[in-house]
Amino acid sequence: MATENGEWYVISLRPQGGHEGMRAAAARHGARVLALSPWKLVGNDAAGSRAELRAALAAPRVIFTSPAAVRFAKQLATLRRKRGQVFLAVGAATAEALRRAGVDAVVSPQRMDSEGLLGLPELQGLRGSGVGLVTAPDGRDVLAPALRRRGARLLRADVYARMEIPLSAASVRRLLELRAPACVALSSGAALESALSRLPPGARARLLRLPAVAASERLADLARNAGFAKVYVAAGPRPAQLLLAARKASGR
Repeated sequence: MATENGEWYVISLRPQGGHEGMRAAAARHGARVLALSPWKLVGNDAAGSRAELRAALAAPRVIFTSPAAVRFAKQLATLRRKRGQVFLAVGAATAEALRRAGVDAVVSPQRMDSEGLLGLPELQGLRGSGVGLVTAPDGRDVLAPALRRRGARLLRADVYARMEIPLSAASVRRLLELRAPACVALSSGAALESALSRLPPGARARLLRLPAVAASERLADLARNAGFAKVYVAAGPRPAQLLLAARKASGR
């Protein structure tokens, strides 16, 4: 349904305080963001976590699963690539965060998800080799089991955690009252599951009636299984990529 002023919305499930990039990308397409954060990110600076991070950063290959993993790791240690080490990032945003943190060379896949990362030559032939994984609990669940199956000696450092927060009552009300075209941007399956499990029935049904724009085929399958009837796949997880697909999905 079009509105007189032509506005349309993107529902963002990113962590609390993490919607800036989405808002900037939305503004370039004449859209607004309705933030529906299911959690916030908190750093893990326990002594054990620091020791795990030191071990992970000393491995021949070190994987960072998100810009947040880079940000919280940087608060605990200096991020520098040693001679012969390979630093890997799941996507372009994480790679850029590593470069800003001082890592001089970063490898990332063109397909910016766990499957794309696992397809890189640098992660083949891992039997007996140490691989550092800098992440959060339950983060990128596909990676750790796949690396272990390849025989890697996994050195995991959970440098931050996702803490569930109450869904904003104002955002839920706005969702129920929304009459402008809208779609849901999906870059995290866990965020989607958390939001859907805690939305009131009416708001949950309203969300599922909207088109969903997923950052990968895997997330698209999750969205379909969750009950979305219309699911589109973006070229990747970056806000600009999601917004380009969202614009098409919303008919703008």
